[in-house]
Amino acid sequence: MLKYAIMSGVLQEQEISPSVLITGASGFLGKYAVSEFAGNGYEVVATGRNTHALASIEQPGVTTLAVTLEDMRELEMPVDTLIHAAALSSPWGRWRDFYESNVDGTEHIIRFAVRNKVQRFIYVSSPSIYSGPGDRLNIAEDEYDAGNHLNHYIRSKLQAEQRLKEAHETGDLPELLVIRPRGLIGIGDPSLVPRLLEANRKTGIPLFFDGQNEVDLTCVENVALALRLATEARNITDGTFNITNGEPARFKDLVDSFFLALGETPHYKQINYKVAYYLAAVLEKACMLLPNTPEPPLTRYTVTTLAHSQTLDISRARAELGYQPKLSLVEGIAKFAAHHRSSHV
Repeated sequence: MLKYAIMSGVLQEQEISPSVLITGASGFLGKYAVSEFAGNGYEVVATGRNTHALASIEQPGVTTLAVTLEDMRELEMPVDTLIHAAALSSPWGRWRDFYESNVDGTEHIIRFAVRNKVQRFIYVSSPSIYSGPGDRLNIAEDEYDAGNHLNHYIRSKLQAEQRLKEAHETGDLPELLVIRPRGLIGIGDPSLVPRLLEANRKTGIPLFFDGQNEVDLTCVENVALALRLATEARNITDGTFNITNGEPARFKDLVDSFFLALGETPHYKQINYKVAYYLAAVLEKACMLLPNTPEPPLTRYTVTTLAHSQTLDISRARAELGYQPKLSLVEGIAKFAAHHRSSHV
């Protein structure tokens, strides 16, 4: 990016760094996104609520700001691009909490973008909106049910996407790009692999249909790369993009690979799909009636995710963003396993 200044009476060009603001910068993906942008010459504003986590990502070119999404509504801080990665992400919880975090929260960030005349808005959504009973392979970005209410998280992400599209259509958001990254793995993963490790220690990893269902995973470094490519892509003002490693594999094969790299033995528990889905529905209803709505040991979302094939078509990201994963699954698993072993000696 160029700016102009008068030096010695002459108008001269000066190179300045492009700026990007990242919400949810203290989260799993957010931290990697900050490093990706800072490492490629961007001036980064990293926002979040966790001051300790924000302190851990401070580096040259990065300004950290401890604020809530609601605080940002009235904040004046012009930036070139805004990446909205902050979200309440969980397979279970109260609708009010998901709505406030993911729908109202997105509305606050839209107001920030309008106030500061942000040119490009990039939203990190979720491919969980494709979820449901049945196998689905090579899913394109427009192949989803807008009325999917399998869980509150899915419902909230769909509503947030719709609100953003409305803001784009009215001109409030001149450029809107949405990415849907699938199954993030990497050092610092707070969910996917930790849940597998916990299940392996306690009851065994649930296995449906012998684990032959095909699934997609994505190294978190590749998602951070996709965000930068979405920031730099020219000749597009809108679009939605699936992001994966482009290496679909059978569920059991992937789990075996993880545990082999970790030097541990996976323990599986064969489960009948129909029984599990029915039981999950009953447990969900029961937990909704209990104080604080505790997470049931099994949810319909978890059952469908573990039992059915779901792979995504990433041809649009390859063609329009120039996306090419920089870290393979083999490399990503080895990197995670090496860190895990060294931190558990």
